[in-house]
Formats: sequence, C-alpha cells, structure tokens
Amino acid sequence: MNKAPYVVFALLAVIWGSNFIFVKWAAQEISPSQIVLLRVVFGFIPICCFALAKRALRRAHIRYLHHFVVMSLLATSVYYLAYAKGTVLLPSGIAGVLSGAIPVFAFLCAWLFIKEERINRTKALGVLLGFIGVLLIARPWSTSGEINFTGVAYMIAGSVCVGCSFVYARKFITPLKIPAVALVTYQIGLGMVWLFLFTNLDGIGALFNNTRAWVGLIFGLGLCGTGLAYVFYYYIVETLGAVAAASVTYIPPVIALAIGVWLAGETIHPLGYVAVILILSGVAMLQVGSRRAAGVTQTR
Repeated sequence: MNKAPYVVFALLAVIWGSNFIFVKWAAQEISPSQIVLLRVVFGFIPICCFALAKRALRRAHIRYLHHFVVMSLLATSVYYLAYAKGTVLLPSGIAGVLSGAIPVFAFLCAWLFIKEERINRTKALGVLLGFIGVLLIARPWSTSGEINFTGVAYMIAGSVCVGCSFVYARKFITPLKIPAVALVTYQIGLGMVWLFLFTNLDGIGALFNNTRAWVGLIFGLGLCGTGLAYVFYYYIVETLGAVAAASVTYIPPVIALAIGVWLAGETIHPLGYVAVILILSGVAMLQVGSRRAAGVTQTR
C-alpha cells in the first residue's frame, strides 16, 4: 500500500490547523491586512510554480477574467482578511474551531442560491448542530466578555464569504472546465493585486524584528499554509478521491484547539470543547445528507 497520500493527508491537516497561531504571532508586529498580503504573496509562489509545471495556465482563460476577479475577492482577499481580523480578536484555538463551520455556511449559501440544492432532515440537523456549536463559542448571553463577539462575527463573515465562493464557482466556473490549480492561481494572483492596492504598507517591516513571527508567517502561513496546502489538497484528490479530500477539514479545528491550549497556553471554556464536537458532527451530518440525496437522485 502506498502510504504517501496518507502522510500528505496528515501534513495538510496539521498545516491548516496551525494557520491561526501563525496569524496571532504575526499580529504582534503588523496589521491583519499586512498579514494577509504577505500570506498571499508567499502562497502564490508555490501555487504558480505548480500550475506552470502542470501546464494548466492558458491565454484563452483571460476571457473569464471577470469570474476570476469575483473569486479573488470571495475566496482570497476578503475571506483571508476577515479570518485574520477574527483571529486577532480571539484565542487562536477558538478561531480554528469556528473555521470548522465553513461547510455549514457553504451549504446554506448553496441552498439559498442554487435551486437544485435540496435540504433533507439529515442536512437540517447538520446545520442546526453547526449553529449550536458556533453559539456555544460566542455565548452572547455571557456578561464576562471572555469571547470577543466582533471576532466571532468576523469569522462568520469569512465563512459566509468562502461559502458564497463555492456557490459562485459551481454556477459559473465549474461549467468552464478550467483546471482547479489554474483557477486558484488566478484568484490568488488577483487577490494579491487587490491587497497591494488597498493595504497600508507603513510599518510592515516590523515583522522581521520578531523571528518567530516572520518565520511563521512566510513559511508556515504563506508557503505552506496557503501555497503548499493547495498542492497537497490536489494530490489527495487525485490519489484518495474527493470524499477523502473533503474529510481532511475535520482535523484542522482540533489541531488549532490543541495548539492554542498546549503551545500558546490559551484557556478554553469547557463549552468550547462541546462546540468542537457539535460543529464537526454537523459537518459530518451534512456530508451524509448530501450522499443520501445523491443516492435518491440516482435511483429516480
């Protein structure tokens, strides 16, 4: 048995799960928008090299530039910026747990805007569990101020944004049959342009005064967490299949929570651990519900 895909699977889970602590470290020196700019710049390098090696980029793709611009906003610049702002305001472990709810918001966006997307009891239960998990983290009824509600709102906004990107890609880009690695190269490249245009670069050099911060951002968040992570993801899709690749999203929230508690010394309310279970259970229910719906469709 070839063990390489499973090793890559584990590495990808760790890479994505560690993204949040790298943001926290970098935020000690520079702003969230500067963090995202550097993340995208250094993430673009391996992705572009991979796309060139695969010969996936085509001059003919320029006719779809308007679609790539939308994806660069929804799935890169705005999404990353919302998550960076949320992570700065929250414990890194909590931010990581909230990121696990992306499939819940992605399904809701698909249900609202794609008429073929149907909801069944299993999917409804999945959405409910996911929302209860998010609610247990935010705890709006608490007066202790332990969790910054603005930070939670940023994380939810980022999740909704990337959820809308899935819907947009499904409706307008999937029919174009553009290789996924090409699409990611275009959206990250254009996202980099947006961020250069709208990011204040004053003081960005302060990052290099903190070795932990710049190493974590450039290598952990940029080259690995953005660029290499996509390469790993496509490798898993090709070797283990799309279902296995999708299941990798279960692990990063747990990794992020463990890093926050054990490495960063963050204190997590007991409800936070319950929230992890509920959110991941909700995502699992959504996947089960989607498979059941697909099975019913095929039998008709």
